[in-house]
Amino acid sequence: MFPKTAQAIADLAGIQRRPSAIAGYEDWPDYSTQHRHLAGSPEADRLAETLGVPAVVPNLRYRVEAEAEDNNVVTSRLSWQTGFGPRTSAWLVRPANASGPLPGILALHCHGGIKSHGAERLLGLPLGAAEHSMHDGGTASRPALGPVPPGLREKLYGSRPPATWLAQQGFAVLAHDAFMWGSRRFNLDSPPHRTAHALAGQEALWREAGVVPSAAERYDAAAAAHEETVAKAATLLGSTVAGTVAHDDLAALGVLASVPEVDAGRMGCIGFSGGGGRAMLLAALSPQVRSLVVTCMMTTFQSLLPAYTDAHSWLLHSPGLSKLGEWPGILARSSAEAFLVQYGLRDELFPEAGMRDADAYLEASAPSRYTGSFHDEKHCFSPAMQAEAATFLASHLTTEQTTPASTRTAS
Repeated sequence: MFPKTAQAIADLAGIQRRPSAIAGYEDWPDYSTQHRHLAGSPEADRLAETLGVPAVVPNLRYRVEAEAEDNNVVTSRLSWQTGFGPRTSAWLVRPANASGPLPGILALHCHGGIKSHGAERLLGLPLGAAEHSMHDGGTASRPALGPVPPGLREKLYGSRPPATWLAQQGFAVLAHDAFMWGSRRFNLDSPPHRTAHALAGQEALWREAGVVPSAAERYDAAAAAHEETVAKAATLLGSTVAGTVAHDDLAALGVLASVPEVDAGRMGCIGFSGGGGRAMLLAALSPQVRSLVVTCMMTTFQSLLPAYTDAHSWLLHSPGLSKLGEWPGILARSSAEAFLVQYGLRDELFPEAGMRDADAYLEASAPSRYTGSFHDEKHCFSPAMQAEAATFLASHLTTEQTTPASTRTAS
């Protein structure tokens, strides 16, 4: 007679089986622990090790799922499969009738407290016959939960989708769903216990207020509580939330470099809020990033205590990261030729003193590469800030350069 497994004993005893805490990512533990990213320089390798960045699948191939032309740009919905988790959806936006290879920009979406959707918030997706195929997630494992929540683009991006607008300025722009967002979100149909309890409390508040939540609103409420569980799982794997997101960003950067219309020697990245933190880490991990823009995501670690700690997600609070130095020091240690940091003087998520200290740090540590600009804005990426960012990127990505060596991976 074979010995009973622990699960079999539990089933016989009538004990309820606990739902998976990482549903949709059951292959994440094996991949993450067996494949670790090597960045190619001692400082970058130390950052990759601290964050626990998984290695990117070599020669990652993408598939074109749909394509449409509108407002003088061509928007292509792409997808690819990384080494773990659901298939990634992404959007490549480029000028129509462009001649010759274009400078490439990786546009990194913010956190925003909304995980039901990822990169779509950065895009003005074409209308008409192709609209459904552009929105529905296609062959991705986690189809979209309806359109981007109303008011999100208006509040954060001044109603102007930055990825589409940047393409209209002459760039080839790739925007992808990152780990935990959109097509790369977890399956929370049967949420783990702590997440379920938090969701039950929110549902009680909705009932009391007479609110019927959409599928996206319900998912976002569950995902907000679930992020702590994801951070715990990452810690068990010797990784972090930011390190696993960085894996997805490195994969997307490799895809962008392989697009025929892109000059792989002229690539940059741009990000607002949590996307700005992602841009910093990506530039510090990959020499392919020549220039970048970080918007409303710069301060010192010290300035977050005591009042601003809970204003930010696990994208900023990575265990062990502060041992490498200050937050702006990560950007200063990157190999990028030039970087612009945009600050909002009325940003409710960062104290002005912390932003001023970070600005002084960067002025002292990277004076020839750093540009800082202060705007009378709240936490947003306004049209004026977008225009400044486009001008900055164009000025540093118009000259030819030999394509840098591809990032090394170990598996």
